[in-house]
Amino acid sequence: MFEQLGDRLQHTFKSLRGQARLTDDNISDAMREVRVALLEADVSLPVVKSFVNKVKEKAIGTDVSKSLNPGQMVIKIVQQELVDLMGAANDALNLAQTPPAVILVAGLQGAGKTTTVGKLANLLKTRQGKSVMVTSADVYRPAAIEQLKTLANSIDVAFHPSSPNQKPVDIVTGAKEAAKKAVVDVLIIDTAGRLHVDNELMGEIKQVHAAAKPIETLFVVDSMTGQDAVVSAKAFDEALPLTGVILTKTDGDARGGAALSIREVTGKPIKFLGIGEKIDGIEAFHPDRIASRILGMGDVMTLIEEAEQKVDKEKAEKLVKKLKKGKGFDLEDYRDQVQQMNNLGGVESLMGKLPGMGNMKLPDNAMSGMMGDMNKSVAIINSMTPQERQFPALIKGGRKKRIAAGSGTQIQDVNKTIKQFTQMQKMMKKMGGKGKMAKMMRGMGGMPGMGGKFPPGGMGGPGGMPF
Repeated sequence: MFEQLGDRLQHTFKSLRGQARLTDDNISDAMREVRVALLEADVSLPVVKSFVNKVKEKAIGTDVSKSLNPGQMVIKIVQQELVDLMGAANDALNLAQTPPAVILVAGLQGAGKTTTVGKLANLLKTRQGKSVMVTSADVYRPAAIEQLKTLANSIDVAFHPSSPNQKPVDIVTGAKEAAKKAVVDVLIIDTAGRLHVDNELMGEIKQVHAAAKPIETLFVVDSMTGQDAVVSAKAFDEALPLTGVILTKTDGDARGGAALSIREVTGKPIKFLGIGEKIDGIEAFHPDRIASRILGMGDVMTLIEEAEQKVDKEKAEKLVKKLKKGKGFDLEDYRDQVQQMNNLGGVESLMGKLPGMGNMKLPDNAMSGMMGDMNKSVAIINSMTPQERQFPALIKGGRKKRIAAGSGTQIQDVNKTIKQFTQMQKMMKKMGGKGKMAKMMRGMGGMPGMGGKFPPGGMGGPGGMPF
């Protein structure tokens, strides 16, 4: 998300480097580029005008700090304005009421509401320790009820059954009674997708809202629809007292115009971003972190949080102890590290959150090729015997042929995996013993922009990141 905007803005700010002072002329040139960049990112025109005017007003005549050059000074101003535009801070869910706290989820058809309900239920259960019940009031798409039931079973949260023959208001009333009896903390209600121009369905959701009396009314919208997302959010807000927005499919949105426009146009905060199809593919929306990503400064705090949640701490600790004892790094260890990286969203996701790496130019399809190679490596290693994983030197011609056939790959893929493993093994050998690993990780934590903020034990330690 925001790749195009980030590229354009960073290119623009480079032109200000070497200037002794921010003047009307050089700021006007830069702001013209910023304006075009924001419009290309599908940001609302009134929002663009307001944003550019605020940045220009603050920047013109500003004395450049001794520790910053003009380009950095403008980046600092732009970053603060981006944060203000998107809402200053994360607006967490307000669940402070006598249980069950009811969350009503509304939105357009095809926005990903049902999947989002499952993701939200999983997040509340795993990260906040809440007991959750979900129900579907979507009587127009029978598959939606079964889809939510399947999601609820997969994450082990309560599901209140419903039927296409029922009225949505009756479903909601029954679900609230069931949630009270079951003494659950949160009840999440999925609703049918509807267009804001459909007066009959909009009238129905008003009745559902009146019956549910939710403490949170969240509007789910596909970020890839750009300005349409903003228009529909505004229309729904006029019909319902929305408390927040969830942007879905943000991993496929390279522009990010909706994220930059919604708060300003509707006055409603973006609370979460939906990423991919996996049940844990949802993250809290932090304006300051998003602004840093846009400007190529990375997002280390989100990376740390993801590492805490998704990295297998026991495996990480076991590997560190193994290396400290001087024991070899084998193919099983290598496979575990690749899987840990995949859990964190892969190479592209990691690079996007590391300072200075988010907009690093790589050859076309380099990332997808890299991820494909990594996934092939996991399949190849899984096709090996335990002895072969521990002693890779055993893997010769006949064994390579068997491993390639078992993993559905070619012998050259097996050779490539073994070569990559050998390089990693050499690196791990250098890192192991006498505290070298800890020293290296501390050094990385002290890199400019990192602020020494890495998980306990460094990136490779318990609770840390792989590699």
